[in-house]
Amino acid sequence: MFRQWLEAKRQHPEALLLFRMGDFYELFFDDAKIAAPILEIALTRRGKGTETEAPMCGVPHHAVDQYVARLVERGLKVAICEQMEDPRKTKKMVRREVVRVVSPGTVVDPRSLDPTAANWLAAVHETADGRTGIALVDLSTGSIVLSEADDAQGLEDVLARYEVREVLAAERAADRVGAHLPEIGGRQPALTPLDDDLFHAGLARERVLDGLGVATLSGFGCPDDHPALPAAAAALTHLADTQRVRPAHLDRLRVEQPGRVVTLDRTTRRNLELVANLRDGTRRATLLEVLDRTRTPMGARLLRGWVLEPLRDTAEIRARQDVIDDLVQRADLRAQVREALSGIRDVERIVGRAALGLVTPAELATLRASLERLPALRAALVDLASPRSRELAEAVDTLDELVATLRAALADEPGSAVGEGRVIREGWDEALDEARRLARGGRGLIAEIEARERARTGIGSLKVRYNRVFGYFIEVSKANLARVPDDYERRQTLASAERYVTPELRELETRILSAEDRLAERERALFDDLVAQVGAHASRVKSTAAAVAQVDALAGLAERAAVDGWTRPLVDEEDRIEIEDGRHPVVESLLPAGAFVPNDCRLDPQRRLLIVTGPNMGGKSTYLRQVALITILAQIGAFVPARAARIGLVDRVFCRVGASDNLAGGESTFMVEMTETANILHNATPRSLVILDEIGRGTATWDGMALAWSVVEHLHDDPRLSPKALFATHYHELTELAAELPRLANVHIAVREYGQDVVFLHRVEPGPSDRSYGIHVARLAGLPDRVVERAREILDDLVRRGAHAVHVEAGAGRSPQLPLFGGTPAPEGPREDPVARELRARLESIDPDELSPREAHRLLCELVDRLRRRPETDS
Repeated sequence: MFRQWLEAKRQHPEALLLFRMGDFYELFFDDAKIAAPILEIALTRRGKGTETEAPMCGVPHHAVDQYVARLVERGLKVAICEQMEDPRKTKKMVRREVVRVVSPGTVVDPRSLDPTAANWLAAVHETADGRTGIALVDLSTGSIVLSEADDAQGLEDVLARYEVREVLAAERAADRVGAHLPEIGGRQPALTPLDDDLFHAGLARERVLDGLGVATLSGFGCPDDHPALPAAAAALTHLADTQRVRPAHLDRLRVEQPGRVVTLDRTTRRNLELVANLRDGTRRATLLEVLDRTRTPMGARLLRGWVLEPLRDTAEIRARQDVIDDLVQRADLRAQVREALSGIRDVERIVGRAALGLVTPAELATLRASLERLPALRAALVDLASPRSRELAEAVDTLDELVATLRAALADEPGSAVGEGRVIREGWDEALDEARRLARGGRGLIAEIEARERARTGIGSLKVRYNRVFGYFIEVSKANLARVPDDYERRQTLASAERYVTPELRELETRILSAEDRLAERERALFDDLVAQVGAHASRVKSTAAAVAQVDALAGLAERAAVDGWTRPLVDEEDRIEIEDGRHPVVESLLPAGAFVPNDCRLDPQRRLLIVTGPNMGGKSTYLRQVALITILAQIGAFVPARAARIGLVDRVFCRVGASDNLAGGESTFMVEMTETANILHNATPRSLVILDEIGRGTATWDGMALAWSVVEHLHDDPRLSPKALFATHYHELTELAAELPRLANVHIAVREYGQDVVFLHRVEPGPSDRSYGIHVARLAGLPDRVVERAREILDDLVRRGAHAVHVEAGAGRSPQLPLFGGTPAPEGPREDPVARELRARLESIDPDELSPREAHRLLCELVDRLRRRPETDS
C-alpha cells in the first residue's frame, strides 16, 4: 500500500495527497502534520512501533469536499487518489490513481466558491520582445480571456482586476512573476511553476486549438501571434492534466481589446470602494452592493465585471440603457422578468461540473428546474421594445430536448448517492427496473426471515444484519445463546453477542447482492450517460447562461433606477461632465430617504480643474467620489443618481484619497501618496477623470504645500495631461491659483456659523472657503472640553501673531510673487504694525549681492536699532 502512496506522491510532490482507503481518505507523514491542525482532526500513527510507522489522519469519504475546501482556502493544493476498483471483487491490492488535483485556481465545488464572483486561474508568458501575455481561465464556468501587459505594473493591474486566485508561470520566469503578484483580499495568489516546454510559443496555437476543440481562432478575433497564446496553451494542458479529462466546456475565448473599457487601477478601485470596502474588505457599503439587485449567480458575476470594467463604446452603453429604460417604463414586464429569473440557479457552473464529470444528482435536478423557467423569461423579453431586448430574447435557448430528457430520466427528488436506485426515474430503463425489483424484493425477504426466526427461536431481540466483511448474518445476544437452533453456523463472536448464518440466508444473500450489484452498476451507467448528454449541451447552456446573466444584470439595474428615482444620463464623445443634483449612491443608501444633499458639477474644456475647499466633515471627499461614481455608472450603461447628467466618455479614472502606508513593502504614508500621484501624472490623458483628495498631508507643511501647488499647475498646464480633475485640499492658499490659471475654478462646501457653533450644509457653492473649522470638528468628535478650549486659545494666539508672507518663484509665463502662505489675511487678525511694515519695505528694496560685508553689517545694526526704539504701543 505504501508503494502505491509513494508513487502517487512522487507524481504530485507539491500537493497534499488524500489517499482513499475504504470509507476514508487518509493523509500520511508531513501531509498529515500539515492537514490535521487545519482540519481540526486528530493526528495519529499507522503501524505504531514498527518500521513502517507513519503519522496519519483521515476524513470520511462522503464529506471529503468540505475538507478539501478548507485546505484549498489556505492556498494549498490537494491531490485526490481514488480506489479504481471494488475491493470486494479483487483479491489483489486495490488499484489506485490520482483522479484530480484541486488548487485555488481549479476549485469547482459550489460550496467552496463565491457565487457572485468568478474564480480565475491565470497563466503568464513573457515574450521575446518584452510583452507579457496573460491567459485567464475560470474552470467553474468555462470562461477564457486573453490579455496582455506592457510592464510589471500592467501585469499586477490585470491580476488584481480579475482577482486571480492562482498564477501559472514557466519555471524560468517564476521568480520574476512571483515578485509582481498583487495582494488580493489580504492574500497573494498561489504561484505554480510549470515546465518551460508547456509555454512553447511554436506549439501554442495548435495546443489551444486542440484544447478548445476548434479548427481556427479567427472566430474569436484572436490573432495567431497573440502574446497570451503560449500562456493559454500551458493553462489548458495543465487543466487537462490535473482534472484527468479535457474540460469540454472550455470551448471559446474572449480577447481583451485595448481601449474597449475604462482603465481603473488598483488604487482607484480600492479608494472608490467599487466591490470591496476599505474597512474590512467585504462588499458591504460598496457600489456593487448598492447596484446588485440580481436574481441569479450568473447575473451577479456579470454585474461585478461591469462595475470593474466600464465601457468606452457609446453604442454598447446606449444599448444597455435602452433595455433598462424599457424595464423602468414597463414595471409589469420588469416584474415578470425578475420572477422568471428568481427560479434560475447557477446553470453555468452546473454544466461546467457536468463537463468535468463531477456533477451530482441534486445539481442535475436544479439544472432541470432552472431550464424549465426559460420559456417564461423569453416570453417576457419578447414584449420589450428595444433591439437589445429582442436580441436577448433570441439568445435565450429553451433547450427543449435536454429538458425533456432530464424530465424523463431523472427522479423528481433524486437521492444523493448514485447506485442505490433512487436517482433514475422508474420506467426510464427496463434493466434497471428489473434489478430494482429484485433488490427491493430481497430486502423484503430479509425482513420475513427475521420475523420467522424470532418466532421459531423465541428470541425477541434476534436481528438480521449486514456488513461488508461478513455479508448478511443473524445476531443473538449472549443471554439467548441457549435458544440457538442447531442449523445456525457461527460466524463471529462479539463481547455481547454471537453472529450466525444459515444456508437459506447465504443463498438469499447471493441473490440480493447480485441484484444490488446489477442495480448499482446499471444506475451508475445511466447516470453517466445522462451527465454526458448534459455535457454535450454545454455550449448551448453556456450561451443561454450568458444571455440570462445580461438580462438579470440589466433588470437589476432597472429595479434600482425605478425604486430610487435614478435617471438616464446622456453619454457622448464630448469632453465634458455635467451633473445636476448628483448624489453619492452609497452614502445616500445609508441615510434616511431625502436626507442626502444633492450637488452639481461641471467640467468642460474651459473649466478643467476644480479646487474644492471647506470644513473637515463637510463632505469634500463624498463630493469628489460622487462625481467619479456617477461617471462610472454612466459608462457601465446604468442610470445615475442625479436629476440630469451628461457624461463625455473618459478613458481612465484616477482616485487618490486619504492616507495609508505599505509597511510590508517598506513604504511610508507619504511615499504611498507620492507614488500614487506619480502614477496619475505619468498616465492621465485629456480624456481622463482625476480625483485628488488631499496631497501633501504626509509630510511637513511647507513641502506638502509646495507639492500640492506644483501638482495643480502641472495638471492644468501640461497639454499631454489636462484631464478633468477635482482637487480637494486643506491648503486654502491654493485657491489663489484661480487668478492665474484660467481653466481652474474654486468651489467650497458651505457652512453656517452660530457663534462658536457651525452647521455643515453639505452644499457645494462657487468660490473658495477660508477656514477649515478643525476645532469645531474636534469638539464634535468628542475631544475633552479642556483640549478643545486650549486649542482655541492657541489658534487665537497664532492669528494674533499674523502670518508669514512667503513668495514663490513664478512658473514659466506666469506673474511672480504669488503668495504661497498668508496671501489672504487671516480673519479677525490685527493689522501689520507700522515698524514691521517699515522694516519689511527696507528689506525688500535691498539687493544683498550689491552690499559689501561692511555695508551689510552697518545696515543690520540700523535695523536692530530701529526695532529696539519702536514705541511700546507698537509692540
